[in-house]
This record gives sequence, structure tokens and C-alpha cells, in this order.
Amino acid sequence: MDSALSDPHNGSSEASRPTNGTARPPSTPEGIALAYGSLLLMALLPIFFGALRSVRCARGKSSSDMPETITSRDAARFPIIASCTLLGLYLFFKIFSQEYINLLLSMYFFVLGILALSHTISPFMNKFFPANFPNRQYQLLFTQGSGENKEEIINYEFDTKDLVCLGLSTIVGVWYLLRKHWIANNLFGLAFSLNGVELLHLNNVSTGCILLGGLFVYDVFWVFGTNVMVTVAKSFEAPIKLVFPQDLLEKGLEADNFAMLGLGDIVIPGIFIALLLRFDISLKKNTHTYFYTSFAAYIFGLGLTIFIMHIFKHAQPALLYLVPACIGFPVLVALAKGEVAEMFSYEESNPKDSAAATESKEEATEASASKRLEKKEK
Repeated sequence: MDSALSDPHNGSSEASRPTNGTARPPSTPEGIALAYGSLLLMALLPIFFGALRSVRCARGKSSSDMPETITSRDAARFPIIASCTLLGLYLFFKIFSQEYINLLLSMYFFVLGILALSHTISPFMNKFFPANFPNRQYQLLFTQGSGENKEEIINYEFDTKDLVCLGLSTIVGVWYLLRKHWIANNLFGLAFSLNGVELLHLNNVSTGCILLGGLFVYDVFWVFGTNVMVTVAKSFEAPIKLVFPQDLLEKGLEADNFAMLGLGDIVIPGIFIALLLRFDISLKKNTHTYFYTSFAAYIFGLGLTIFIMHIFKHAQPALLYLVPACIGFPVLVALAKGEVAEMFSYEESNPKDSAAATESKEEATEASASKRLEKKEK
């Protein structure tokens, strides 16, 4: 998932290809305001709902619902991996035909998008099913080995309602694959963002600072230092960005002068904001001070990005403004409340490790119980 990028002519980046060899007419102030406002709203939705769902996800007992915990080592390596991926894509687009690469990527994101959208809408769709709906349970289980050496690779439980959601998501996927319509793109982009915020968990605030700090440097370098990120974003036809047309008022749903915002600008700050919500809950004060502070900081940072880009007419790395805001505002609040030590000492354990530890404790308890029974029998 690419980190964010901005472009001089639209919310974060703009496809500025001429139509029929002629330059596009300039966007109206109303159209620009509508595009910027829509991108801001679409960025806030997956962060807010993804953070709320991350709390439930952290408490989930099902192995299929367990989040992926990012450690400090993962956070330190992430900007390097992201840079290599970005540069690799840039070279691919320079060497090979853009058409074939995008066809391959479209098929890949078609499958991922269907799964992500299905997982996103499932909790909402459950409210619309009637009480007498015939809901059957299914389990998809793949194992490796046999006997005592059997190991689970995939253990996914689902029901008939999930299959209905998968069917609806497939319709959106086919629409995207055939038309590449911006609404279908945004549905997949919002689903990716919400799933990212929900399922990617930072284990502590220090890890979040390392991750955001590293990607701050990554974003600034690849936007200001080279044309790599801008080139990849304009060439990459996949739902890794949210788009909104600036000429919607003139052309309706067939508008094609897009402003866009990379999903990295949503997911990366979003997982940090979600961590602060879980920290708020751990304080057991029935307040969400740090969550609301960081959420307001995100609005401020993204708004500042759009403003500066609009004034200077130059690509802006959004993390340049989002990272200081999302880290700085909550830290200032913690300083004012005298809770800095508690904030940085808050630690989330890996749910998978906790589950493994629980299993080992249960096994040890069963073993000791069986030994006691054997002694009694003797």
C-alpha cells in the first residue's frame, strides 16, 4: 500500500492528461472545494470506524479476527521496504508496458478488493437480514501434515450472510474491473483503509512514533527529492488511492478531472489514532481525550496539506504535515495532564502470542491434572 502523495492541481494528486489533444478547462472554485471536502470526509470515515472496530478486534478470540501487531523492528524496516517497493514499481513502469502491468495489478486488487469490501460491509449488512433468514455456518480449513504434526494454515469461519456480502462485493469488483469507475475505486479504497486501521495494530506509542517518523522521511524524500512517487501514482491504475472529480458539477458521474489522496495518508496515521483510542480505554476514565485530540489533529494536518498545495501549486507529501500533528497534539495533551509516562508505557501484546500462551497454559494444566489422576490411581 503506497504512502501518500500530493499533486499540485488536485487534492493530493491529479490526472492531468489532456482530452483529445486539448488542455482541460480550469476547475471551478466550487468543484475544487467539493473535491477537497469529499476527500477529507472519505479519509475521516475509515479512520473513525476502523479505530472503533480495532477495539473489538483486539478483544476477539477467533484466530481469523486477530490483528497483525507491528513491533518496533517492523516499524523501523517498513520505510525501507516501502522505498524498495516504490522504486521497483517505478522501474517496472519504465521498462515494461504500462498496460500489461496494470492489467495484472487490476486482477490482483480485484480479488483483494472483493474480500476487503465483504469484510467491511458484513457488520452493517447483518442489520438488514430478517430474523428468519436461513443462516448456515461454514468453515474453510487448510492443514499441513498429518496426525500430531498437523498444522493449521487457514481456518476461516463464515456463514450464509457472509456469502451474500461476498456476492455484493463481487458485483462492485466486476464493475471496477470493466469500467474502472471512480465510485467503484473509492468503495475498494475505503474498504482497504478501514481494514488496515482495524487489523494493523501498533504494540505501543513508541513504535507508532518510529513508524510515523520513518514514513515522514520516506514521504518527503520521494515527493520532494524525486519524481518517482508522482510517476507511480499517475501510472498505477489500482484502488490504492481515493479519487474525486473536480468537474463533477459540470460533467456529473462521467467527470474525469480527478483529485486524489493515497491510502497511506489514511492508514498510517489511522493505526496510530486507533492505538490512542485503545490507550484511552485502558485508562478506564470513560473519556476518549487522546483519540479525539489525534482525530482533530489529523483533520488539521490534512487541511493544511490541501491549503499549502493549493497555494504553492506543487506536490505536497501529506505525511509532512500529518505526522507532526498526529504525534504532537496528543503528546502536548499528555504533558498538560501529566500522563506522558503512562502513554509511553502502554503496551499491547500480540494476540497470537497471547493465544499461544493461553493454549500452553491450558495444556500444562491438563498435563498436571492427568498426573494427579495417575498418582491417585496408583
